[in-house]
Amino acid sequence: MLKRSILIGNFLFFSLFCTAQSVSLVDFNQQRLQKQKTGMLVLGGWALANIAGGIALSSSTNGRSKYFHQMNAGWNTVNLAIAGFGYYATIKTDPASFDFYQSMHEQHKFQKILLFNAGLDVGYMLGGLYLMERSKNTANKPERLEGFGRSIILQGAFLFVFDLVNYAIHAKQNSVIQDLLGSLQFTGDQIGLVYIF
Repeated sequence: MLKRSILIGNFLFFSLFCTAQSVSLVDFNQQRLQKQKTGMLVLGGWALANIAGGIALSSSTNGRSKYFHQMNAGWNTVNLAIAGFGYYATIKTDPASFDFYQSMHEQHKFQKILLFNAGLDVGYMLGGLYLMERSKNTANKPERLEGFGRSIILQGAFLFVFDLVNYAIHAKQNSVIQDLLGSLQFTGDQIGLVYIF
């Protein structure tokens, strides 16, 4: 009878722990997805402002300014598509659908994507500088090359800051992983749960 009571007690205690653990994991995923949603809203807002401003200003300016605004509008149609798809993906994702491994994988995968994108952003800015430099040595629409180059530098700089800020925001959540793992111990040949009251 005593063995049965201990067994039932341990089972109930472990069940409560698993429930509490999964709630923490759901909260972790909910926070991660909310940060991604906010990021996509910021990117979408930037894109809409650039598209609207680019269309309006390219029709009322000429020379390098016209091409600058045209590129801003064109570049940000891609940003708007990325923001729209990214936002849609986050609202369709159930935070409870991830186990521990999937949660950690998604967290780190997104951070790697942000760092990779930051590297691409540096490439965009260098490409913009190249276009501006090339505009000095060509007779074939140099104002277009200069305007496009300035726009690409601006867009690359915004995306660079955007990606690094998002990385920093998501990296702060890495400390929660330690809390989720805090109750596990590995001794070399077995895994155990530790409870501190």
